[in-house]
Amino acid sequence: MRVAIASDHAGFALKQELAGFVKSLGHDLADLGTHTSDPCDYPDFAERIAEEVLSGRVDRGILLCGSGVGASVAANKIPGIRAGNCGDYYSAHQGVEHDDMNVLVLGGRIVGGSVARDMVRAYLDASFTREERHARRLAKVMAIEAKHCARVVQ
Repeated sequence: MRVAIASDHAGFALKQELAGFVKSLGHDLADLGTHTSDPCDYPDFAERIAEEVLSGRVDRGILLCGSGVGASVAANKIPGIRAGNCGDYYSAHQGVEHDDMNVLVLGGRIVGGSVARDMVRAYLDASFTREERHARRLAKVMAIEAKHCARVVQ
């Protein structure tokens, strides 16, 4: 699988750890930055991840900031992105299986390395079930997105 990873300065240390882990699992990895712990802005990296996912250049994204909240909010502003700020193993795989989550968001100041690795493995191993109830709910989510995107364009 092709995976992009990105973070702001607050997620940088965990991003570095997870980048090596993703590669060790046999995935192709695109590191979209930041490449230092110098202060920077999470919306820039949320947009980079989203563009890679939506273009099809990567299959999934992993995005980090301090809490995961800001990066999640920013990523979810981009139509077609379903970013989940996860703090546990179950949410990391269930978000893909039930909601077709395409960006896993983690809080670099919240989640430790061992738990983060477990969540990343669960996220990357999961697939959308395509069960009727999940497909129906996803279609509703996408309809909400389309309706409100149309409203903004008008």
